[in-house]
Amino acid sequence: MKNSTKRFSNRVEFYVRARPNYPAAFMGFLRSELNLNPSHRIADIGSGTGLLSELFLRNGNTVTGVEPNAEMRAAGDEFLKPFPNFHSVDGAAEATTLPNHCADFVVAGQAFHWFDPPKARDEFLRILVPDGWVVLVWNERKTTGGGFDSAYETIVQKFAKEPEVDFHTTVTGAANKVLGLFFGPPHFRTREFANFQDMSLDDVKARILSSSYMPLPDDPSFAAMLAEAERAFAGNAVGGVVRISYDTRVYYGKMT
Repeated sequence: MKNSTKRFSNRVEFYVRARPNYPAAFMGFLRSELNLNPSHRIADIGSGTGLLSELFLRNGNTVTGVEPNAEMRAAGDEFLKPFPNFHSVDGAAEATTLPNHCADFVVAGQAFHWFDPPKARDEFLRILVPDGWVVLVWNERKTTGGGFDSAYETIVQKFAKEPEVDFHTTVTGAANKVLGLFFGPPHFRTREFANFQDMSLDDVKARILSSSYMPLPDDPSFAAMLAEAERAFAGNAVGGVVRISYDTRVYYGKMT
């Protein structure tokens, strides 16, 4: 498998355009149930293009983005340029470069499945304040139920270049084992929120190309993949858009 820190270097423009954001209910949950307030310092691990960091910045928090991929980090810096309380560092989950006990919340959006859990656990414990929160979140695309969700999944299964395409399921599909060991007793809690994207045909193509396992233009199957995407879009579009649905799954706890 291609080095996880390099997988998205040639897909940044598609990622910026087409990856889903997180629902407003997610931040409401953090405020009401985890007592998030603007004074809390956030370490966003695997911050990428800045989608998760932006939510905390808009909440008034100071955010440090830790991102090992230079191209993704540059895109995040550009996207979050309006926020003076954001800065990024060239680091990884296992070696963030951050000071001891510098974060009230350590968060990761669509990224934890690329981490080495035992090493990341040690690093998170080091940078968290005592009694700090760890919040891991994924937008998990719905793959059944008919409509465009099912059509999109058919395209993924037909054209993906790697047998295991939803790498995050190595964590979320075995959460009690993987995350139970990561958080330690009393383990973690979960919440789930509905999420969606309404997308044009060009947006859909960018969404497909934002996934590291899908063919790029130099691949022999690229044209056939786009043709199938166009057929799926034409068969499901209403008013020039289709809807991609997600379950936003949150795994959170205090590490012991």
